Amino acid sequence: METIILAVVIAVVVLGALGGLVVGSRRRKPLPPPPPSPPDITAPPAEPHVGEEAETPREEPRRTIEEVDLPDGAPPVAVEEPPVVEELPVPEIEVPEPTAGRLVRLRARLSRSQNALGKGLLTLLSREHLDEDTWEEIEDTLLTADVGVQPTQELVERLRERVRVLGTRTPEELRGLLREELLTLVGPTMDREVKTEPATSKPGIVMVVGVNGTGKTTTTGKLARVLVADGRSVVLGAADTFRAAAADQLQTWGERVGAYTVRGPEGGDPASVAFDAVKEGKEMGSDVVLIDTAGRLHTKTGLMDELGKVKRVVEKHAPLDEVLLVLDATTGQNGLVQARVFAEVVDITGIVLTKLDGTAKGGIVVAVQRELGVPVKLVGLGEGADDLAPFEPEAFVDALIGD
Repeated sequence: METIILAVVIAVVVLGALGGLVVGSRRRKPLPPPPPSPPDITAPPAEPHVGEEAETPREEPRRTIEEVDLPDGAPPVAVEEPPVVEELPVPEIEVPEPTAGRLVRLRARLSRSQNALGKGLLTLLSREHLDEDTWEEIEDTLLTADVGVQPTQELVERLRERVRVLGTRTPEELRGLLREELLTLVGPTMDREVKTEPATSKPGIVMVVGVNGTGKTTTTGKLARVLVADGRSVVLGAADTFRAAAADQLQTWGERVGAYTVRGPEGGDPASVAFDAVKEGKEMGSDVVLIDTAGRLHTKTGLMDELGKVKRVVEKHAPLDEVLLVLDATTGQNGLVQARVFAEVVDITGIVLTKLDGTAKGGIVVAVQRELGVPVKLVGLGEGADDLAPFEPEAFVDALIGD
């Protein structure tokens, strides 16, 4: 009996121990995470209803305009200021120097480069014995001064005859003798007026021609100053459409004396520009139209033909009153070749000699007149705006032989 009771007690103890182990192991295991809560779902806004299904509008409080608080001041309004346009300065119109006696005023400038001819001749003529060698030296001096062969021979023959017959020996007598003969050679009776007053109706039409580099455009601008100084109104035709900035250069010259400039597109037809210039001059009632043409190489036949075309187109308005050939006085005898070709194409009526204040030799005046049979009408004696002067034979010869 006691044995049965002991076995039951042992069984109870064993079962209690086993139950404690099971409970302890369950406490050590982590509990599983709780299930996630369902998300809050926002219902979409209800669609507006129309007609009978429409909801009755809710009453909301409203304020009158008196109850609305207004700002203290109106917000600033940005006003765009108009752009400032800079006015271009109006070019000041210059008053050119009067042309009367201009060459006399420029005599000192001319004589600086030309005295070698006159002084050389006076020195040779003042020798005690005028033998053949001396006369040959006189000839060489004249030829070196670009007087030309035929005029040189004529001058030497007349000098030899007068010295032999008159026995002129004093310096004053020699200077007077030389002055008379040089003046005869230059041609004091030639008509050197630039024709700008047509016989019928104005404007007078003047065309300026020449090779590249002789200063045609500058000469045209200076000639405009000469005419304005004499009280003429001038229109300039910028028919040199091939040289870059030639039209701008001519227009600048014109603006300085109040002359209007007619121009065309760069590379355009020069004959068309010349035609328009004459037409504009007629409509404006101007006294003179000056047409500056493009530089032409006298050796290029096509270019010379085009120059003839410009002349023919201009003459559809009216005949040309002057065709002035601009020559560089420093080119010497080469200038005569140029002059000969131009005279065949456009009938030269007058010569303008530029750069006569530099290394030029005064004898070119005689040579070019003999070659063309037309007078030198204007001479350029410097780079100044008023250094273009009407040619005066007496003042020129006086500058040659000096005081």
